Amino acid sequence: MSFTPGRSRWPDVWLATAARGISSCGDFLAASTLTLALQSAGAGGPAVAGLLIAASLPLVALAPLTGRLADRVDSRTLLVAAGVVQAVICLALAYAGHPALAIGLVALLAAGLAVTQPVLAALVPAMVTPGDLPRASALNQTAGTLGALAGPALAGLLVGQFGTRVPLLLDAASYLALVAAGLLIRTRRGGPHPTARPRPAADAHPTPTPDGPARGWRLRPDRLLFAMVASLAGVVGAVGAINVIEVFFIRETLGSSTTVYGLVTGAWPLGIVAGAWALAPLARRLTDDGRLLGVGLLLLGGCCFAVLVSAAVPSAWLLVPIWLLGGLLNGGNNVVCNVLLARRVPEAARGRAYAVFGAAVQGAGMVGLAAGGLLLDLADPRPLVAACGTVGVLAVAAFAVPVVRAARAERSATTHAVHPAAGRRLCQVEENA
Repeated sequence: MSFTPGRSRWPDVWLATAARGISSCGDFLAASTLTLALQSAGAGGPAVAGLLIAASLPLVALAPLTGRLADRVDSRTLLVAAGVVQAVICLALAYAGHPALAIGLVALLAAGLAVTQPVLAALVPAMVTPGDLPRASALNQTAGTLGALAGPALAGLLVGQFGTRVPLLLDAASYLALVAAGLLIRTRRGGPHPTARPRPAADAHPTPTPDGPARGWRLRPDRLLFAMVASLAGVVGAVGAINVIEVFFIRETLGSSTTVYGLVTGAWPLGIVAGAWALAPLARRLTDDGRLLGVGLLLLGGCCFAVLVSAAVPSAWLLVPIWLLGGLLNGGNNVVCNVLLARRVPEAARGRAYAVFGAAVQGAGMVGLAAGGLLLDLADPRPLVAACGTVGVLAVAAFAVPVVRAARAERSATTHAVHPAAGRRLCQVEENA
């Protein structure tokens, strides 16, 4: 692995954090605005699912390209260019009249997100030392989730007062934050701007180092990372239909206004903020990657259980404490995933790693979105929410076995090695700060 030598570059971390928070708010503002517009116009589950799939498909389809772009092209160039293009697309979206045109523009908007996500994700570990990574990850996660918290709430308020155009114009302005960050952040990676040098051998992780194997890095040979991505994608696919169902559950089954919908859906992201900070110290202290992955799976199970319990509420306001708890567990799992990726992936391949990770999760989420759109025509929202939670819990239980096996294999590989000369077993102690 490779992190910035010497001191962490906290001004750059704050700039990246602000850019992610503002652009994330814009992403969720646009998605919630268009979702509410479709639901209020009488569109059914398939239409809402189509919109959400359009916002996810480019992140999956373009991952092989965008991951390599993030590793090979100057990060400043990518952030500035993508920010400008996304602002123009969102401006056009504010004046799009036909739903099909709006869905097409949403797909183009997501193509820009497919570029900026791995760029920002790979920049953060290059800005900090290994010991500061959990804190920087929590800070970055906080910004993204605060944006996710503010976006739906703003959409609920603004759509009710002004319709869809005003929030979409605000979204267009939010992408300029990426342009500013690209110009101001001093840390750069990709192209002719290396950000870090390999650390001494004592700090090295047994996964491939940035020299050489990074170019041919693949997810599959790392059993622990593969188990992490597979389990997370599987659970997201199992429970992902809730993202389509929730607007009908809150607005129709529980009879809530657009404003209440925006406020209630903000509870989960607020919990993610708390969870990211609460679990960051644990992620720093827990140097055994296998155990850290086990903690992440337990947190995923708690998220699914929160969804299951929420199916029983008689009022939308009772969803708030349940979704706060679910979000807290979700935030902890996000920190676990970010720390494991940064620890185990060579710096020169992190753009590809984050793109592959995002594509797997988004692809699984699309399966859930499609299922949600179809199921809403067959059943009421409340039993579907219960079904999402149940299937999610069962998925966590199913992935427990491969995760435990991967953790045991990792522990065996990193704590015992055969000395090539003496032929005896040596205990190898490693620190993954």
